[in-house]
Amino acid sequence: MRLIHIHLGIKGGAERFFVALVNALAERGVEQHAFVFPDRIWRADIEPVCTVHEGNYSRSHISRYFTNRSISRIARDFEADAFISWMPQASRWIPAKGDMLRAARLGDYPEKLDYFENCDLLICNTPDIARHCADIGWKRDLEVISNFTETQPVPALDRKVLDTPDDAFVVLGMGRFVDRKGFDTLIRAVSRLDGAYLWLLGEGEEEENLRRIAAETGLEPRLRFGGWVKDPGAHLAACDTFCIPSSHEPLGNVVLEAWAARRPVVSTTSEGPGWLIEDGVHGLLAPIGDDAKLAEALARVRIEPGLADAMIAAGAEKLAAEFSKDVIAQRYIKTLFG
Repeated sequence: MRLIHIHLGIKGGAERFFVALVNALAERGVEQHAFVFPDRIWRADIEPVCTVHEGNYSRSHISRYFTNRSISRIARDFEADAFISWMPQASRWIPAKGDMLRAARLGDYPEKLDYFENCDLLICNTPDIARHCADIGWKRDLEVISNFTETQPVPALDRKVLDTPDDAFVVLGMGRFVDRKGFDTLIRAVSRLDGAYLWLLGEGEEEENLRRIAAETGLEPRLRFGGWVKDPGAHLAACDTFCIPSSHEPLGNVVLEAWAARRPVVSTTSEGPGWLIEDGVHGLLAPIGDDAKLAEALARVRIEPGLADAMIAAGAEKLAAEFSKDVIAQRYIKTLFG
């Protein structure tokens, strides 16, 4: 079983899953190569089990012709059985020729199918993404394989690190600071909760705007920016609830990470979390963009006896049954290698 990845991501939840899958497949005997951008901070996490090739991968530069030839040569010498691209743009680097399966892994809704002209198969991580691809004209094979997480319970971060009282109710959010992640809604929601603190892990162009909203709502003294964190396990263990306030979230791997860390989850009804979570069972759901309803859901976790423990147990059970490393890795192996 020989697999080549083309991964042109930077850092975030998709990259954490890529690293986890490469290692899971290696544990099950899959030999792998990966083409990535230079200086990825997660390179060291795959290098022991995967041959890494760095490049700039610019389609507008004349070097693309040499890059195409290099990828094809390496695939031929490696005798690859399958290619898998990560992100639509990466799919354009999959060779058009060769006796191998060509797949694209999709964690979001593609706007068009042009990227996948060399692909035999789209692997979508939710049923809704697969339906979307079919609706916009994809006629070849489709497979739905979700993510797994390797997050394990770890000792909690000392709250003093983020200047937070031990007895405070702490809400954790994490992701890129971009508009669709809805952290502005989360700030407004937590500002409604007396004495509650908000930890935000991530970075991005919206940070200045988020700080402004925190000042306007009065949350600024209780808001902590923790930066981008490679492994959020200790922060998850130290919070009282994890929240996904997104207006658009195709899957929400962070839901799986929170379940694995045994934390209660509150989310908007965005696509992925709305698919993963049965409201009141595996977590609580609130309408997108409604900070008042989101605050009500967070308050329920804070004050309703037994609710958090019940949701934690249900989330852990669903994670083990449907999103374990072995279940997902074996599905990839069956799909890619038959």
